[in-house]
Amino acid sequence: MTPIPVTAPGRTSLPLTRDHASLIIHGKDRTGIVAAVGSVLSAHGANIVSLDQYSDNPQGGAFFQRTVFSLDSLKAVLPDIEKHLATKLAKELGLEFSVRDMSVPKRVAIFASKPDHCLLDLLWRQRRGQLPIVVSMVISNHPDSASEVRSFGIPFFHVPSAGPEKSAAEAVHLRLLRGNVDFIVLARYMQILSADFITEVAVPIINIHHSFLPAFVGAGPYIKAKERGVKLIGATAHYVTADLDEGPIIEQDVVRVTHADTIADLQRHGADVERAVLSRAVQWHSEDRVIRNDNNTIVFR
Repeated sequence: MTPIPVTAPGRTSLPLTRDHASLIIHGKDRTGIVAAVGSVLSAHGANIVSLDQYSDNPQGGAFFQRTVFSLDSLKAVLPDIEKHLATKLAKELGLEFSVRDMSVPKRVAIFASKPDHCLLDLLWRQRRGQLPIVVSMVISNHPDSASEVRSFGIPFFHVPSAGPEKSAAEAVHLRLLRGNVDFIVLARYMQILSADFITEVAVPIINIHHSFLPAFVGAGPYIKAKERGVKLIGATAHYVTADLDEGPIIEQDVVRVTHADTIADLQRHGADVERAVLSRAVQWHSEDRVIRNDNNTIVFR
């Protein structure tokens, strides 16, 4: 299957700091990890800008660390730093790590259906410089948002997908995505991704949904919520796994509602909190602030 080259605007979000890199580390906790990181970065003349760490048990538990460092002419030196880290962290300490030039924004594909509040919010935030991403494309199973998406200068692809058999649609998705994206956002994409697709696409996928689950499943959740007299409206952003809506949670939030709120009010509150939660999840993922640990996450804010 031949990938389809996709060109999107190079505009990014937050002013991406030149000559800054992120270093993510996780593995078994032990003495000397922070010192090892400091020694490697110091040896190359790098300056540590920020450092966050967490251990779930200092007596041999799991250790997680996010470090941002700066260095003049980072692009030229980064391969040498990575080799040095591989020796010091991976070989000597048995840790997993990744290091990334933060001046290069992550490329994202957004999947959406008819509800467009999360989709348009992400595009607006990216255009306003509030998210460190490049939106490579928008893929939808409905054509409704095509003109609005293209007004942002973003490629829009309508790929119909309905019913239980989605192999044809997912084959098109894979051709569009391969080599063009670093992660995917499901901005209220009202289709279930197959386990084969999740495996084959091989990039992180972030989903957003209302936090009524596991209650009020299926169609009309806000009607059901109104009937039950809910007092909180919430949203959850999580990574997608083969287990539907059970992937590692990145962010959640709630807003209070009252008996006087109509179904339309509940839907408006729900859309507001979904937008906020999803944008935070996308930002934190894009800034390498989220470390997955089995079905859990460590989020360095």
